[in-house]
Amino acid sequence: MKTFTLEEISQITGGMLTKVQDVKITQIAPPLLSDENTLALALGEEEIANLAKSKAKAALVPLGVQIDGFTTIEVERPRLAMMKLLNLFYTAPEVNKGIHPTAVVHETAKLGENVQIGPNVVISHDAVIGDNTKILANSYIGGGAVIGKNCFFHPGVNIGDRVKVGNDVILHHGVSLGADGFSFVTENPDNIEQARKDGEIKEALTKQVIFKIPSIGAVEIGNNVEIGANTAIDRGTIENTTIGDDTKIDDLVMIGHNCKIGKGCFIVSQVGIAGSCVIGDRVTIAGQAGLADHIEIGSDTIITAKAGVTKSFPEKSIVVGIPAMPRKDFIKQVKTMKDAQEIFAKFRKYEPLLKEFEDNINHDHNS
Repeated sequence: MKTFTLEEISQITGGMLTKVQDVKITQIAPPLLSDENTLALALGEEEIANLAKSKAKAALVPLGVQIDGFTTIEVERPRLAMMKLLNLFYTAPEVNKGIHPTAVVHETAKLGENVQIGPNVVISHDAVIGDNTKILANSYIGGGAVIGKNCFFHPGVNIGDRVKVGNDVILHHGVSLGADGFSFVTENPDNIEQARKDGEIKEALTKQVIFKIPSIGAVEIGNNVEIGANTAIDRGTIENTTIGDDTKIDDLVMIGHNCKIGKGCFIVSQVGIAGSCVIGDRVTIAGQAGLADHIEIGSDTIITAKAGVTKSFPEKSIVVGIPAMPRKDFIKQVKTMKDAQEIFAKFRKYEPLLKEFEDNINHDHNS
């Protein structure tokens, strides 16, 4: 069991210790789940209030929060401090040393020093695995793939042929890198082509012949990237699909073929990015947002949850709504709708007077 003194924790978090009593800390938890050897994480107003009902004797709190009779560690950035504490108590998934006997490693594959390969992993021909990389059970590394140093692949990761992964990359369960792009062409113009050209579907189509467009590009992942469970990133048609350094991608994200994602981006769960999009650096795309194909999003832009993005936006935009628009325009639209409701309510109130006025005018004309 890991045990830390309050002094050690205050040094690690960079916090200010107000010590009422000495406590040995063996775990961290919310106040209501804490016992005497737990450091209670009271990072918000509700958790701070819950300290009165907690069995804990010590708590991590925001700067300026002091509680009589309670040992506290005050920190300027509570969430940053929590991250440091979680790293203290985190236990990484167990990985066997060396290569598991059930793993299949092609004779032409090249493995660096201290590489650890789990059960039923397949490393295909000419693949390269960097030093200190760990690949857990039931994962597949395709032919000619290049994996950097210090990577950690959770179980069930699938890496296609010729995919490149940088250093210090974390891939969670079921990540797919390098499946074929969703790219097809019909023998004759289809409904989508008609709609794009004419704004309508003029002719009903008979049975259409659909041809698959092969994907001969790959996927290239930068350094220090983390990709969540069951996220899929398709290979490019000709050029590579690319993900920049330090970008973090949540679970269940779909990134289409030929996309170029910049550095330091945050892409949240269930986002769908259609093919050939270009995303700048430090862009945040919130949950369930959807991006149409062939659009560009400038650096430092925020796309809010469930936004339906059908056109390009410049850098430093805040994008809201369906169809997506700049936040200022969205607020104006909402205000206009509210004003319209008020105008309509007034109209209904004075509608009888208006009818009486019209009846009088009609009577005068007819007399």
